Amino acid sequence: MGSPSVDRLKIKIFADGAELKSMKEAAQHPLVKGFTTNPTLMRQAGVTDYKRFALEVLALIPDLPVSFEVFADDFPTMEAQGREIASWGKNVYVKVPVTNTKGEFAGPLLTRLSTAGIKLNVTAIMTSEQVKRVAAALSRDVPAVVSVFAGRIADTGRDPVPIMRESLAFLKDRPKAELLWASPRELLNVFQADDIGCHIITVTGDVIRKLSLVGKDLDRYSLETVAMFHKDALSAAFTIPIGSEWAA
Repeated sequence: MGSPSVDRLKIKIFADGAELKSMKEAAQHPLVKGFTTNPTLMRQAGVTDYKRFALEVLALIPDLPVSFEVFADDFPTMEAQGREIASWGKNVYVKVPVTNTKGEFAGPLLTRLSTAGIKLNVTAIMTSEQVKRVAAALSRDVPAVVSVFAGRIADTGRDPVPIMRESLAFLKDRPKAELLWASPRELLNVFQADDIGCHIITVTGDVIRKLSLVGKDLDRYSLETVAMFHKDALSAAFTIPIGSEWAA
């Protein structure tokens, strides 16, 4: 991939989280082009009123794409939730899981919402075959995001890159559908995703903060790391008694 450079990145970075303060800070970062969240992140952040939280987010972020997820498990209620969520703002994408908890494919629901003009973020995808089925369910004329959890794929010992490449091929006939590399584990994933032509990647706040390290001189980084270890050892007041046989 050559030397890394933030300036050469074509991929869009979406911040992933559910804390208003960090979302507001991320919105001011020039590389952040959108936001995603989900019920798990919202619960971890202490959110208790879903709609109130969403409206607060949209008041802070009125112009960038923001994804909010349905959480029902039956498709009729998912559809009702999706239509309600979509009404909250023009920049809203409705996140719909690729299946319900019974493993039933959400394709017919995706088609109904997409043909109704609702922008979707289809989530929790793990295989390129799922991407193929999702692509067939989406309207060609309505924007959509297809979120493949590359990080979770990697957690199983599989290389996600071939799956992501194949997923891009399956989306060629859906020009308004963008492939999203979800759940990255490290900053390197941003450059991997960019290199294969992925459209979007989600990143958490800790990864966003690492963007300042891109292209850093590795000799300098090595020296700074040595200095950190030395400083921490002194701060901890560590000692190692040395026997006389080792004395100079």
